[in-house]
Amino acid sequence: MKLKPGIRELIPHGDAMCLLGRIVSWNERGAVLATATHSDPANPLRRHGRLHAINLCEYGAQAMAVHGGLVAHAADRRPMPGLLVSLRDVVLSVSHVEALEGELIIEVERLQGGAAGLQYAFRATHRGEALARGRAAVIEATVES
Repeated sequence: MKLKPGIRELIPHGDAMCLLGRIVSWNERGAVLATATHSDPANPLRRHGRLHAINLCEYGAQAMAVHGGLVAHAADRRPMPGLLVSLRDVVLSVSHVEALEGELIIEVERLQGGAAGLQYAFRATHRGEALARGRAAVIEATVES
C-alpha cells in the first residue's frame, strides 16, 4: 500500500509559508484541507498584525498544488510545478481573518484540465460561513529531464 505524501512534500513552499495544516479529504476532482495558520502571529502574510482575506487566495492556490500532487502521486507520476496565472471572480465576505478561532476549511475543485492548463474553483470557510471564493488558472511547467 502506497503512503499518501504530506502537504510539505506537495507544495513548493517551506517553513512558515506552508499555510495548510491537514488534508481532510480528496478525490480525482478536488480536495478539502484545514488549517489554523491564519491565527498564528508569525504568519508571513500578516501585515501590521492583520491577515487580510485576500490572502485566502494563496491558501486556495496551495490547496490546488496539494490536490495536483495527490492526483499525480496516485497515478505514480511526478507532480509538475504549476504557475498561477490568473484569479477570477474573487469574492471576499470578510476583510480580515486572523481573529477567527479554530480552523479554516479550504476547498478546491478542478473544473477542467488539459494541455492549455488547469482551472480550479476555491472556497474558504470558517464554521460553515463563507470567507472567500473564486477561480484560478494554473499552467503546469514543463520540466526538462
